[in-house]
Amino acid sequence: MPDAPLVLVGFMGCGKSTIGRRLAQRLGWYFCDLDEKIESEFGMDIPAIFARCGESAFRRSEQEILDRCLERAAGGQKLVLASGGGTFAQPANFQRIQQCAVSIFLEVPLEQLLLRCAQMTNRPLFRDVDSFQALYRQRLPYYRQAHRSIACGALEPEAIVDRIIAEVQAAAAPAAGRIHP
Repeated sequence: MPDAPLVLVGFMGCGKSTIGRRLAQRLGWYFCDLDEKIESEFGMDIPAIFARCGESAFRRSEQEILDRCLERAAGGQKLVLASGGGTFAQPANFQRIQQCAVSIFLEVPLEQLLLRCAQMTNRPLFRDVDSFQALYRQRLPYYRQAHRSIACGALEPEAIVDRIIAEVQAAAAPAAGRIHP
C-alpha cells in the first residue's frame, strides 16, 4: 500500500463513511470521517450547523480539520479519510488532497444516490430532486479528477473495499510501493 493517505470522495450517499471504515479496518489504518469531526467540533449535527452557523462556517471548519488530518498523515499516520460530499469540490481542499493524498471517487449512479438520500434527514443540501441533480452535476467534474475511480453501483461494501485495495496496489506497484499523487 502507498504511504499517502487515502481520501474517499464522491456525492452524498455514495458510501464514503461505510466504505472508509471497512477499508481502514482491513488495512489497519486510522479512519477519519470528516463530517463526524466537524459535528464533534461544533457540538451539533450538520443540519444544525448549516441552520445556525451557515455553510461558510461549516466549510471553514471542514478545511481546518482536513488540514489537521492531512498534517498527521504527513507525520506518518496511515489514514483513510471519508470526506464530505462537497469537500473535494472546494478548490483549496481539492488542491490539498490532490497534492498529498490518493483521492478515490466512489462512483454511484445519480438515480441510486437519489434513492438513498431521499430517505435521510441529515442532508442539509438535499432540498428537492432538481437541486440535488444540479448540485451533483456541479460537483461531478471535481470527482472525475480523482486519482482513482471505483464504480460502486450494486456492489456490496466488501467488494468495493477489495476493488479499492486492488486499484491502489496496482497503481503503487510500478512506483516500488509508493503512489505519488
